[in-house]
Amino acid sequence: MSGRSSSEESDGPHISSTKKRKPNRLESQDDDTLADEKKESILKKLHNNFPDLDKEELREVLNEHDWSYWEALEALQVFANQEDEVPSESEAKNINGNEITSNFKKQPKEMPLMQLKQTPAAEEQNGKIKKHDKSRKGGRIIQRETSDSEDSEPLSSDGDSSLDEDYSSADEEVEGVCRTKIVSFLQDATLDELTLIPQCSLRKAQKITELRPFNNWETLFQMFQRANGLSEDLIWHCKTIINEREVVHKLMCRCADISQRLEKQVTQIIDDGESNSTIEQPDILNKSLELKAYQLVGLNWLALLHKHHVNGILADEMGLGKTVQAIAFLAFLYQKGDKGPHLITVPASTLGNLRQNTINLTILESKKTKYQQLILYSCSISNADDRSLFRRVKLHYAVFDEGHMLKNMSTIRYQHLMTFNAQHRLLLTGTPLQNNLLELMSLLNFVMPNMFSSSTSEIRRMFSSKAKTSDEQSTFEKGRIAHAKKIMKPFILRRLKSEVLQQLPPKQDRLEICSMSEKQGQAYTALFKKLKRSINRNEKSDLCNVMMQLRKMANHPLLHRQYYTADKLRKMSKLMKKEPTHRDANPDLIFEDMEVMTDFELHLLCQEFGSIRNFQLDKNLLLDSGKFQILEQMLEDLKTQGSRVVLFSQFTMMLDILEVFLKHHKYRYLRMDGKTQISERIHVIDNFNTDMDIFVFLLSTKAGGLGINLTSANVVILHDIDCNPYNDKQAEDRCHRVGQTKTVHIIKLVSKGTIEESMLKNGQQKLKLEHDMTSSETGEEGSIPLNMATLLKASLGL
Repeated sequence: MSGRSSSEESDGPHISSTKKRKPNRLESQDDDTLADEKKESILKKLHNNFPDLDKEELREVLNEHDWSYWEALEALQVFANQEDEVPSESEAKNINGNEITSNFKKQPKEMPLMQLKQTPAAEEQNGKIKKHDKSRKGGRIIQRETSDSEDSEPLSSDGDSSLDEDYSSADEEVEGVCRTKIVSFLQDATLDELTLIPQCSLRKAQKITELRPFNNWETLFQMFQRANGLSEDLIWHCKTIINEREVVHKLMCRCADISQRLEKQVTQIIDDGESNSTIEQPDILNKSLELKAYQLVGLNWLALLHKHHVNGILADEMGLGKTVQAIAFLAFLYQKGDKGPHLITVPASTLGNLRQNTINLTILESKKTKYQQLILYSCSISNADDRSLFRRVKLHYAVFDEGHMLKNMSTIRYQHLMTFNAQHRLLLTGTPLQNNLLELMSLLNFVMPNMFSSSTSEIRRMFSSKAKTSDEQSTFEKGRIAHAKKIMKPFILRRLKSEVLQQLPPKQDRLEICSMSEKQGQAYTALFKKLKRSINRNEKSDLCNVMMQLRKMANHPLLHRQYYTADKLRKMSKLMKKEPTHRDANPDLIFEDMEVMTDFELHLLCQEFGSIRNFQLDKNLLLDSGKFQILEQMLEDLKTQGSRVVLFSQFTMMLDILEVFLKHHKYRYLRMDGKTQISERIHVIDNFNTDMDIFVFLLSTKAGGLGINLTSANVVILHDIDCNPYNDKQAEDRCHRVGQTKTVHIIKLVSKGTIEESMLKNGQQKLKLEHDMTSSETGEEGSIPLNMATLLKASLGL
C-alpha cells in the first residue's frame, strides 16, 4: 500500500521534485479501512522512535496534529530535549504502583539521525520563521506551528526521498504482518473467540467456521465477499481482537518477569542461608498479637513487594487475620525509619474494631503520634473536602481494607479513591474474585495503575466477555482463567484456612429447603402470575424490581400488602383524624400514604396509634411463614445443645419480623443493622461476645458481614441468601475464623419452588469460577500464588 494520499493522483499543480512535501493528512483517504491501517502504521513508526512512551499517549499526540507523522515527531522531540522535564533518579522512584524501579528510563537526549534532520526548535524557511507554541496537555508539551502564510513550503533535504521510501516500505511491512495475523485468527479461532469480533453474532461465527480453510488473504477476502450475511468489515474488525490479545500477552510477560525476580531473590536467601534477610515479628507490635507462621509469611511477602516497589493484594481467606498482617507490616516500616503517614480505609462496621485492635501498638500510644503515623478512615468517602484533603496529603502507604468494594472501576467510589496521593497501595480482601474476571482486573488496576491503566479498554473487553456456546466450561473460558492467573501471580497472595489452620475447627454447611405455608404459597403464585402478565403486556416493568418482589414474598407474606385492603385503609384513614397529630390532615392523603406501605408497616402503625389499634394483625399472621416453621424447631434444638446463633437477613424489615418471632418464643437477642450508630457497634458486638446468656444475634448481611469477630457463636443461619454468594461467605466467616473453638454450622434457608432456588444455582456457578482461579494445574485447590508462599515459608524455616 502506498504511503501517499489520493490527492497526489489529482490533476492539480505539479510539485517540483526538488522540493519535498510533507505526507498529506489522513483525512483525504476515501477508504476508512485503509486510513485505519495507515494510522496504525504511523503509530508504530512513532513508537519505534519513542519506545518508552505509551502508545495511547502517542495516539493523542497524533490526533492533536491530524495524524501528521512529522509534526507529531517534532512536538515529541521538543519535549524530549527539555532537560528540565527529564525526571531525576530520585523523582523516578515508584509512585502509585510502577512495577520496579530499575525499569524507569530517562528520555534519550540524543535522537536518531533520521529524526535530527527535521527537529530544529525554530527554522527559517524562505524568510519565514516556524515558531513553536508550547502548551501543556496530559503532562506533554504539544508543539504547534505558526506562520505568516498557510502555504509555507516544507524544507528541502537530500535525505527526504529515502525517508519517504522508508515510510512506504515500513507501511507495507506492517500491512503484510497484519493480514497474516487476521488470516491465522479467522482460521484457528473458536466460536467463542469469533463472537468477540465487533458485530459478529454466534450465527456469523458458525458461518465463518463453515467457510474454512482460509489459505491466504485473497482467498479469505473472496469467500467473505461471496458469503451471505458476512461483510468485509468483519475481517478488519479482527484487528481489534488481535490488538487486545497482544496487550494481554505483553502484560503477562511483564508480570512473569516480576514473578521471576521476586522468586529469584527468595531462592537466593534460602540457598545462602541468610536468616537475617527474613523478617520476624516487629518488636513494637504488642506481644498479645503474636503472629502465626502463615502470618509471618504474609509479612515477608509484603516486605518483599515493598523492596521491589510493587504494590499487592493480600487476599487470604476471611478470618485469617489480614488486618493484623497489614498492621505488622506498617510496624516493620516504622522500625526501619519510615514514619509515614499511612492511611487505612475501612468500612464503617469495622472502624471501631480496628481502633480497638491497634491501640496496643507502641506507635499509637499518644494522640499526636496516632494521627501523624496512622490515619483510620471510613471508606464511605462522600465529602468533597475529605477527598480534596487526601489528594493533597502525601501518603506513603494507603491500605484499603475490604478491598473487594473496589471491584468495579466504573464506580464513583473507585474513581475517588484512585485520586488519593499515595506512593504505595495495599488491598486487603478475602474475596478477590466474586462475579467475573473483570472484577479481579479492576483490583489489579487499582493497586498498579501505572502498569494497567493504559490497557483498561483492552482488559475490559477481554475479561468481561462471556462464552456464548453451551459447553459447561469452554476452552475460551479456560483460556481467560489461565491469562488471569499469569497476570495476577506477582501481585496477589491468598491462603485458605484449610491449608494454614489445621487446628481450626471444621465448618459444616447445611441447606434447608423450606416449603412455604399454605397462604404464603398462594400469595406467591398470585404474585408470580401478576408480574408475568405485566411483562407479557410490555408494561413498564423493572426486572430487578420483579425479582425483589418475588424474593420478599418467598421470605414472608407481610413484606407485601394483601391483608390490609383498600376498604380497610379507607376506614383507618378516617379514624386517624381522631389523633392529635392528624386532626387537620386530609384523609385522602393519609390513604395515599397507607397504600404504599406493607402489611407489617401498617401493623406497626396500628400499634402506634390508639384510634386504629383494633386493626392490628393477628399473631398467627405474623408467624405465618414456611421458614419460621423450620426455624421454630431448629432454634429449640440449638438452644438445648448449648449453641449460640448469628442470624442474618438481607432486609431490615425482615429483621423487624424476626424480632417479633424471637420475642414470641422468649429468646434473648441483640440486633445490629445499618441504622446502628458506628460508635455503638463495637459495644453491641462486645456485649454478645461476653454475655453468654444472649442466644441470638440478629444482623443485616451488609452491616454485619464485614470485618467483625463473632467467634463466641458457633451457628450461622442465613434466613435469606444473597444474589452474590460472597456476601454470604463474608457473613459465614464472622464465626469461622481464628479464635473459634467449636465446629461451626452454616445453615441456609431457601424457599422451595421460588426465585431463591435460581439464586442458589447461580451462586454456585460464581463459586466455581473462584475454585477454578484458585486451583493448581493439577486440578487441586491451592493458594495464589503457591510457589511464592512456599518459598517464603522455606526461607523462614517454617
